[in-house]
Amino acid sequence: MSISTQLRILVTGGAGFLGSFLCERLADQGHEVLCIDNFFTGQRRNVAHLLGRPNFELLRHDITFPLYVEVDQIYNLACPAAPIHYQRDPVQTTKTSVHGAINMLGLAKRTGAKILQASTSEVYGDPQVHPQTEGYWGHVNPIGRRACYDEGKRCAETLFFDYYRQHRLRIKVARIFNTYGPRMHPNDGRVVSNFIRQALGNEPITLFGDGSQTRSFCYVTDLIEGLVRLMATPDEVTGPMNLGNPGEFTVRELAEKVIRLTGSRSRIESLPLPADDPRQRKPDIDFARKTLDWEPKVALDEGLRHTIEYFDRLLAAGWKSG
Repeated sequence: MSISTQLRILVTGGAGFLGSFLCERLADQGHEVLCIDNFFTGQRRNVAHLLGRPNFELLRHDITFPLYVEVDQIYNLACPAAPIHYQRDPVQTTKTSVHGAINMLGLAKRTGAKILQASTSEVYGDPQVHPQTEGYWGHVNPIGRRACYDEGKRCAETLFFDYYRQHRLRIKVARIFNTYGPRMHPNDGRVVSNFIRQALGNEPITLFGDGSQTRSFCYVTDLIEGLVRLMATPDEVTGPMNLGNPGEFTVRELAEKVIRLTGSRSRIESLPLPADDPRQRKPDIDFARKTLDWEPKVALDEGLRHTIEYFDRLLAAGWKSG
């Protein structure tokens, strides 16, 4: 890559699950990558293999405070994404989404940077439209336990589009559906990491409810490809754009797949369904297909095998829950 095409790119939440893969992808492309993370859920080991590269820099920083750097692009991924994490400090979660967006948008305004917001399928809440299209406004409980994340992300989208209309910022908004793969936090409470960890330990697989609720699981490398392609689109393409895998599975089907792929002796047990837990989730990705020429490539069984291998190595190295 020539110096003229090398970009200075900021990735917030860059030591997290998605952020670390994005940093790796951008560094491999030859860009200068500044990874910032406050390590609330991000882990230094996720980017340890990048630390020796001359085009990668890691900085501990919380985006609820302003940051003064010079960059060409910003990927704003910073925010706890798993309920067990974002409900631990719900006020801080809302601050991260809202104050963080204001700070990063302000940085983009000052530097003229193009900025991408990692939004979420949670803006659709417990949807009454299936599959979910970008035109659907959602069904969210604004005072529930999940609202710190759901409404925080919705407000961040509002801020992005207001900065676009008022200040002509170059924005991109991606609505990310369930994503999984290596480097997921083992204790994040999400179904893929929970089921794999339980299966590898031959512990009971805990389903919330009867397991009939549906989810769509996108492998991490497919998701990162979508984010990079969205950032590269012309300025008139702002989103919001769904990025996820439209293949739909019940949570019980996922549990059965994990048991089969791990050869586990685990049995499935049911627990009460949490409040406001979505009953179904499936992205309509026609917009991404047409605009980005993108759709997921990695089948669920293949992606689960890679993820199981990662968790197996992590547990063998002595990782303990709690």
